Amino acid sequence: METTYYDHGTAADRWERARLFFDAKDYAGAARVLTGLVEEVPEQTGPRLLLARAYYHSAQLSRAEAELRAIVERDPVEHYARLMLGRTLERRSRHDEAARHLRIASALAGEFPAGEAE
Repeated sequence: METTYYDHGTAADRWERARLFFDAKDYAGAARVLTGLVEEVPEQTGPRLLLARAYYHSAQLSRAEAELRAIVERDPVEHYARLMLGRTLERRSRHDEAARHLRIASALAGEFPAGEAE
């Protein structure tokens, strides 16, 4: 099996490499590293969430949505995944569906409309 720069090294090495790509705004490069990492450790939220963010920022919205739904299905109270899912659905012009996830994200963050928190 031939390895490339994107899948070379330990999981920790690849995580750091993906973060460097992401921080440099090379979202496609980050996604290339993270795809293999997510396959290797599918139960870990961090790599999957960063992969979803990389897809979101590179306008691969259906892929971002799939990753975010996988996170929310496994962990329904994952606030940031809910927020990103809502934003992703908004960008896909699915506003009614997005609103539901954005409301849940706000509630999980403790943000309530005025007068509802009491």
